[in-house]
Amino acid sequence: MSKRTEQISGTHQRIVDAAVTLHGSVGPARTTIAGIAEKAGVTRLTVYRHFPDEEALFSACSSHWLSQQQLPDPAAWSGHADPVERLTVGLSDLYRFYRDGEAMLTRIYADWDALPQTHRSELESRNAYFRDVLLEPFSEADRNPRLIATLSHGISFWTWRSLCHDNGLSNPDAVEIMSTLITTTVGASETSVPTLRVNAGVPRP
Repeated sequence: MSKRTEQISGTHQRIVDAAVTLHGSVGPARTTIAGIAEKAGVTRLTVYRHFPDEEALFSACSSHWLSQQQLPDPAAWSGHADPVERLTVGLSDLYRFYRDGEAMLTRIYADWDALPQTHRSELESRNAYFRDVLLEPFSEADRNPRLIATLSHGISFWTWRSLCHDNGLSNPDAVEIMSTLITTTVGASETSVPTLRVNAGVPRP
């Protein structure tokens, strides 16, 4: 029984590994059950025995990939009460995650419409939470639509990719640019937050 359980567990993990590999190479939209079965060395029926639908398979794939990443830590960001320090620390952490997971994240976000609705909602909620953590130390008077919009832009994976992948910037340079943009937006609202501190907490290579 123990050997049988190990075989089932091994088959399950091969299927998940195959799905992760295909999601990161061809993207979720072009990943098929037949392709996963072939890569895992099993039949399509075996895939369905382990995962009754594609949403269950996608969830297992996502959980496995995330377990291998160093995830952003918004709780650590919250340890910085100064708005600009929190902004630079938070964006540095987030952009580090984006760079480490660029290959997979590019495929996931490019195939947004092919993702299960549950997963899209989770990603939207996560990004909203990141934004709100960075927004929290700013005064109520400063939390205008322009600040919220620029913060949302700053935490976007596509913003990071445009700056760092398409234009070759380092993470610290991208953080400095976005911090300057966001604090300038606040400054336009006559806030007292000093814009000359945008480099606080950003490691330089």
